[in-house]
Amino acid sequence: MTDTLATALGLIGAALMLASYLMKSMLPLRVVALTACCFLVAYGALKSALPTLLLYGALVPINIKKTLQIRKLVKAIENARADTPASEWLLPHMHRRSVATGTTLWRKDDVATEMLYLESGTLRLVEYDETLQPGALVGEIGLFAPDRRRTLTLEATSDCVVYSLTAEEMALLYYQNPKLGFHVMRLIVARLMHDVQRSHPATSSEA
Repeated sequence: MTDTLATALGLIGAALMLASYLMKSMLPLRVVALTACCFLVAYGALKSALPTLLLYGALVPINIKKTLQIRKLVKAIENARADTPASEWLLPHMHRRSVATGTTLWRKDDVATEMLYLESGTLRLVEYDETLQPGALVGEIGLFAPDRRRTLTLEATSDCVVYSLTAEEMALLYYQNPKLGFHVMRLIVARLMHDVQRSHPATSSEA
């Protein structure tokens, strides 16, 4: 009886684990993988299969953590209003680092590998001689440009603290929840509109 139950649990766990590898949406994938681990832990316990028990026992807390992180991200994106700053939902997934005065973060025509959020200090877009203040997001257009090239040079005009997000990490966030694409599109459109206004300043006219 015990062997039959163990075999059934093992087969169910194996089937669920295989199914998780075939899934494209990250949240269901993690939930299915977590469920599979629980079945395989039970199988390992009943069969006294120590390697199986230890492996899937270790994967249970890892999958729980990942599932909670993805659920938090999904909830944040779904609850974001149209006017919610992009930094509010990107910042928790970005990496903090310090930048010294005079550092060139990238040059025009460099390959774009990351976008930045400026927490403190000032950055300058060299070609436009425009100073970016804390709270600015910069570099997102390059990540999605067809040639992945920078259109402007960016340098630090003071000691700064920035948060970075790579193109690969952005793609992973989008993979976890395609709704992120709406917010990224909004961010890029806002930047392009700003660039157009900067290049073609409005002229005054009578009403």
